[in-house]
Amino acid sequence: MSGITIGTRKATRPKMGRLERKNLFIALSFIAPNFLGFIIFTLAPVLLSFALSFMSWSGGGLSRAVFVGFGNFAEITKRFSFTRSDLGITLYNTAFYTLFTVPLTITVSLLLALALNKAVRGAKVFRTIFFFPYVASLVAICVCWSYMFMKTGPINQILGVFGVNVGRSWTQSVDHAIWTIILVSVWRSAGYYMVMYLAGLQSVPGELYEAATVDGANAWQKFWSITFPMLTPTTFFVSIMMVISCFKIYDVVAIMTEGGPGRATKMLVTYIYELSFVKSPPQYGMASAVSMILFLVVLAVTLVQFRMEKKFVNYL
Repeated sequence: MSGITIGTRKATRPKMGRLERKNLFIALSFIAPNFLGFIIFTLAPVLLSFALSFMSWSGGGLSRAVFVGFGNFAEITKRFSFTRSDLGITLYNTAFYTLFTVPLTITVSLLLALALNKAVRGAKVFRTIFFFPYVASLVAICVCWSYMFMKTGPINQILGVFGVNVGRSWTQSVDHAIWTIILVSVWRSAGYYMVMYLAGLQSVPGELYEAATVDGANAWQKFWSITFPMLTPTTFFVSIMMVISCFKIYDVVAIMTEGGPGRATKMLVTYIYELSFVKSPPQYGMASAVSMILFLVVLAVTLVQFRMEKKFVNYL
């Protein structure tokens, strides 16, 4: 009989009653489908990808997989170059995309939340309008933006009024293509993260603003001394989610530029897809090794963000 020893006596655990067992069974029955889905569609592929990263396999049954140890990683290291190798260029593009997309999205989301947090007429309508792009069809969004970025599209026409002549479609320009991906991503995601900032703003105690008003603080001082510090947990969560999302970017690139022109918008996930499903014969082992590198990069960035968040909170 199991139990916990207290002094010289042994306290026994009370047995579960019939109602408790029934409630436990109901709870597990609700959890089981999602848990099984996680095991089959997430955990198992991740473990298989980890195993394949140490193998050379071109398909045709797992029995044909050859164990090569760290051979795939050694080959990646040998060929790596930020200016020549596919992995180096895709890593640079992904880092560039993340570096600009994350702060721009956070800034736009926060500004929208600050503007719509007040009880003004039509605020709920505008919240819905700004959130709508996140739930709209991504294909439709990318097609519409591709048209807007065409050589004769509205954006080039507007820029022409101010004397800026791009002279070609943005998605076909080596210098401008990645900016189309960044702008579309910011436009699509800003409304979603705006909702998170709205939740954070509504949790800030009103008494703090009242005390600041009594002390004579202006709007900027209230924001910097009260709003911004109180939104630190929200900003930290948003930044973590955005970094992970940016490193996994694929759909917008696949629809708008297909990684082109050349390799100007080829991202890490795009490169993994090409190794697995475009190259002949497929290189599943190498693709899995690149996936593990992507995992390590995201993990490292996340740990750095955790460390910076702690230092920032202590500073405040």
